[in-house]
Amino acid sequence: MTPHLKRWLTGIVAVPLLFAVIVYGSKEVFLALVVLLSIGGIAEYGQLSFGDGLCIEKIEGYVAALILPFAAYAGGLEMVASWTGALFMCAFLIFLGDLKGPAFDMDRLYKVVFGMLYVPLMISHLVLLRNDERGVLWIFLMIVIAFAGDFTAFYVGRKLGRNKLMPHVSQGKTVEGAVGSVAGSVIGCLIFRSWFFPDLAVHHAIIMGLVGNMVGELGDLCESVLKRSAGVKDSGTIFPGHGGVLDRLDCILFIGPFICYYRWLTAG
Repeated sequence: MTPHLKRWLTGIVAVPLLFAVIVYGSKEVFLALVVLLSIGGIAEYGQLSFGDGLCIEKIEGYVAALILPFAAYAGGLEMVASWTGALFMCAFLIFLGDLKGPAFDMDRLYKVVFGMLYVPLMISHLVLLRNDERGVLWIFLMIVIAFAGDFTAFYVGRKLGRNKLMPHVSQGKTVEGAVGSVAGSVIGCLIFRSWFFPDLAVHHAIIMGLVGNMVGELGDLCESVLKRSAGVKDSGTIFPGHGGVLDRLDCILFIGPFICYYRWLTAG
């Protein structure tokens, strides 16, 4: 079976399930999905950063992956910020307690803290979005930005791609694909707004599609750097044809917070 066919078959199975959870599931069901993705994402990050086996740094990541989405559900952004600070202090205390002599390497601490920020903190914004009064619509708008951009980038890049975007980070990404991705996200946002979200101003839909795509591209490149530094092609294999959790969430991890903050800053 070709990777392209696997990609489509996985999408045919996964998309209806995701749709059902978002539309028909309660906020608690959505929280459970986010927690599972958070744990899966931090597990892949731990493998990329610390290799095989269980270590204290991976355990710290799992704790953060559990706590931060629940904090977002229970207390909003303030509780997320509080727990993020507490987790950072705990990580530093554990690092200090594990020192064996005057010579020490802080790289592992940096990786732990970055992992907490990169996966659990960023993904917790999906819970914040879903808890909004129009939460279902905001979640779907975020998905439209991500998947419309990904879809157009894939096919425009294959047909027209000539100039590499950042070949030292990702060989597959082209300038033409990136331009197509931006256009796809903006058009997707405008169509979604017209069909399902008419009270969203047109200029807000355009800005969200444009800037949301750009931050999503940044998230994609960020994950590519992680994989390149670990010497792997995919972060995992849980989604046939798509790779791992981080491979699917790379742009979502950045688009979600952007939509959250743009929504709050422009409210009213």
